[in-house]
Amino acid sequence: MAAPDRTGSASIPELIRKKRDGGRLEEVEIRSFVQGVTEGTVQEAQIGAMLMAIRLQGMDLGETEILTRALAESGQQLQWPEAWRRLMVDKHSTGGVGDKVSLILAPALAACGCKVPMISGRGLGHTGGTLDKLEAIPGFSVVQSPEQMRELLEQAGCCIVGQSQELVPADGILYAIRDVTATVDSLPLITASILSKKAVEQLSTLVVDVKFGEAAIFPSQERARELAQALVGVGARLGLRVAAALTTMDSPLGCCVGHGLEVEEALRCLEGGGPPDLRDLIAQLGGSLLWLNGQAPTLAQGAAQIGATLDNGSALGQFQAMLEAQGVASDLARALCSGSPAQRQGLLPTAPTKEELKTASEGTVEKIRALPLAQVLHELGAGRKRAGDPLHFDVGLELLVSVGQRVSAGTPWIRVYHRGPGLSPSHRQRLQEALRLSGREPFVPDPCLRELILPPSMKG
Repeated sequence: MAAPDRTGSASIPELIRKKRDGGRLEEVEIRSFVQGVTEGTVQEAQIGAMLMAIRLQGMDLGETEILTRALAESGQQLQWPEAWRRLMVDKHSTGGVGDKVSLILAPALAACGCKVPMISGRGLGHTGGTLDKLEAIPGFSVVQSPEQMRELLEQAGCCIVGQSQELVPADGILYAIRDVTATVDSLPLITASILSKKAVEQLSTLVVDVKFGEAAIFPSQERARELAQALVGVGARLGLRVAAALTTMDSPLGCCVGHGLEVEEALRCLEGGGPPDLRDLIAQLGGSLLWLNGQAPTLAQGAAQIGATLDNGSALGQFQAMLEAQGVASDLARALCSGSPAQRQGLLPTAPTKEELKTASEGTVEKIRALPLAQVLHELGAGRKRAGDPLHFDVGLELLVSVGQRVSAGTPWIRVYHRGPGLSPSHRQRLQEALRLSGREPFVPDPCLRELILPPSMKG
């Protein structure tokens, strides 16, 4: 038998074997593993093996709570002025295609008087990461110390930062390895990763956007509901008020996919425009946060408050303040936030080659499958094959039609931005197959948000 380590628990191979065989890990064992990850004494192969064991065997709520606490305590805890305590809110998404909600919602909440210390992540698998999108803006720095985060909240009311050596460092290591070991969809690993980052933020209220559908981590609404209930339940154990919104992810959110293009679309939404599905989801998620936090009497009134910040320019002003506070040159931040889309040309990365594909027949757009679109962009350089791979911020696509719209044969329906001389036949075929037409009449698609799971304190 392997000798115990200095914490008194079994060796790492023994812990891996125990979980692999369906055993329940004790608190000292989970904390020993996380400590080893943080200190670099656990090999990367061992981390991958443990993640796979957890992915295959799962964890109960108690194990997940301990893992969450251990990850949160692997770094520094954030501290805020007492006057901010009831204003601290955040939102997190499990990841989707075209999901640029955080870029818009954080400054919109700040414009409503909230403080939003958003610790975000990078792309996992085919899904885009909020940090990756923001790094498409020249000069934007996602690396901020806890002391700098406090300054950012004083200046802009919101910040969007990554994990660092000070903040949840163990989760940063696990997050990157999950991406390359096919363990992204593990329910306890997702729960612990999300809530550990939020626990150190010392929040009052959190809303998690749990996506389901073909392009989401979980295809079915039932499986997504399991994750949502775990997030709400573990959140309550941590003393955090968590609600979970179940939202669809079959078609892309909004019209643009790809880092630079999604920043441009976020700016349009902050100017009061943007695609209706994107604006509606932002209002619903933000409205639920304001309602749960006691800053709006109803969800509908909270949603109206969020919409007002987009229409009156106050959210855009907070976004500009955040850009400048996080390293973007003042003249660039002003140009991005005060110019028209035409005037912003050249300020954000845009690939040199543009190709449009046309519809092969007449019909109503029934669905635009997000997964093959994201997979093609991933292959064109918008995603990572290995942890640490560089990204092409200029690669992306723009949808020229929307679900429910009637189109004629030969209508341009997608514009692809890439670096090559031309799309390959395989890429063109997969993109064309993503467009699903039907013979029915034009229709208004259902809203993205299908279900809101509330914390125990809001029930009954």
